[in-house]
Formats: sequence, structure tokens, C-alpha cells
Amino acid sequence: MTAPEPFEPLTEDWTKALAVVAHPDDLEFGAAAAIARWTAQGKEIAYCLLTSGEAGIDGIAPAECGPLREAEQIESARIVGVDTVEFLGQPDGTIEYGVPLRRLIAGAIRRHRPEIVITNNFRDTWDGDVMLNMADHINTGRATLDAARDAANRWIFPEDGERWSVQQVWACGSPTGRHAIDTTDTFELGVDSLKAHKAYIDGLNWPHFDAREFLEGISRATGSRLGTTFAAPFEVFTV
Repeated sequence: MTAPEPFEPLTEDWTKALAVVAHPDDLEFGAAAAIARWTAQGKEIAYCLLTSGEAGIDGIAPAECGPLREAEQIESARIVGVDTVEFLGQPDGTIEYGVPLRRLIAGAIRRHRPEIVITNNFRDTWDGDVMLNMADHINTGRATLDAARDAANRWIFPEDGERWSVQQVWACGSPTGRHAIDTTDTFELGVDSLKAHKAYIDGLNWPHFDAREFLEGISRATGSRLGTTFAAPFEVFTV
């Protein structure tokens, strides 16, 4: 059996990033420990959540669930050093790829003016084989990648802010990623940030779920390909 290719380390010669994902908890299931590393370096990172995750807990109606999950996300972000968290009001579970979504995300990019945009895996699967991804993640990532190009074009969405050019888009957890970042020193912060989504995790009815065990499985496997104890994997797109 052929060993997987080693990961290349992500560049860290930047100062500002914007994370754009579909739901509260999306960043915490993979990227939060990396974000904690970067905020500890003094980098500025803001979160834009397309939805409030209001359809994410079967036993709690959306009107109650949305504010609950927003509060959990704000606390989760605080744990990893992020103070700015925006919720953009898209419908949880039915995010549609298209021009309106590109406009919304391009506007956020122009507003925050990041060098790097972080999003989640938007490939069809999580493992390159059978672990299916979901439509909200796929549509969000595709729209984020396109919006990064849109934001740099003065003639696209000219009413939504002054154009801004992003250097790269990084998709965490992609099965085709070739880059990673060492999260050994901030791994526990990543675990704590996931634990902050207690109502959501409880609502999933996973009685034996352990946040540390889950994240360690991903992080240790990635770290072995980067030459570290723990790491977070990313697919890199240059805009």
C-alpha cells in the first residue's frame, strides 16, 4: 500500500482572514484549532455564518434554535480568539448556489477586506469516496470561491462595496487538499470550541460522541503527513 503524500505547510505571511461557512459548528469540526493558532499570532479573523443553524436540532423549533445556536457560536469563537461573528440570515438546510449568494458573500469580503478566505470542504464527499457531503456545505463553498473572484471585479456587484482582491481561499477538510497547518499547541482550544456547541451535539443524539476523540482522529492523521503531532488539512485555491 502506497503511503499518502506529505502535506505542504500553509503560508502564514498574512494578517487578516475571513471565515465563511454555512452553519454554527462547521468551523469547530475542523478548522478551529488552526484559527486559534493564527489569532495567537496576532492575526485578525472574522466569522460569517450564512445561517443561524435554526434547522439543526430536531427537538427544538427554529425560532428557539437559531438564537441558541448563535449564542453557542459566539462563545465558541471567543474561545479561539475571534470577536467578530456575523450571521447572514440564509435559510438553514436550503442554501441555494447562485448569483444572490455570490453577491452576499462578495459583499462580506469587500466589507472585511481579508487576504485569506477560509471555508469548509465543498467536494461531494469528505473522504473522496463514500462519506457524502451536504448541499449547504457544497453550495456555500462553491459560492465563496466564486465570490472571491467577484469581489475583485469592479463591474460585478458595484453597489456592494469597493472591490477587494483576496489572495487565496482555503477549504478545510477537503479530501483533495495538499496543505495543512500545525495545531499541536492549540489542539485543546479546538476541542473546547467544539464542546461549546453543547445544545447542538446533545440534539444530534450521539450518546458516545467525544469531541476530543473525534478531533484527535482527524488531527493526528493529518499531523503524521505534516510531520507534527496534530494538524488541520486544507485545500488551497489561488484567486
